[in-house]
Amino acid sequence: MDIKDWQNEVDGWISQFEEGYWHPSSMMLRLIEEVGELAREVNHQYGQKPKKPTEPEGNLALEMADILFIIVCMANSLHIDLDEAFQGMMEKYRRRDSNRWTRKMPE
Repeated sequence: MDIKDWQNEVDGWISQFEEGYWHPSSMMLRLIEEVGELAREVNHQYGQKPKKPTEPEGNLALEMADILFIIVCMANSLHIDLDEAFQGMMEKYRRRDSNRWTRKMPE
């Protein structure tokens, strides 16, 4: 499944509700909330803040997927093609950073 498929699937889900997409500012706040949930889980699993015994086990993959969902919602509501945006971003990194780090030797 490529990003365009994600965008279509999310749009199909959101379009069934009268409320539709949230305003960009509300989605931005939701994104920050979801990033915070991911940060909390990373801190519990890899940082120095252990979970309380009463807290359920978290799932990093689902926290990351929540972030992707909000990003796709924002892109859809703003008519942004994420496939195109991703390709442009990768080209930027290839040009700007191709000689920044030490390359691995071919095996």
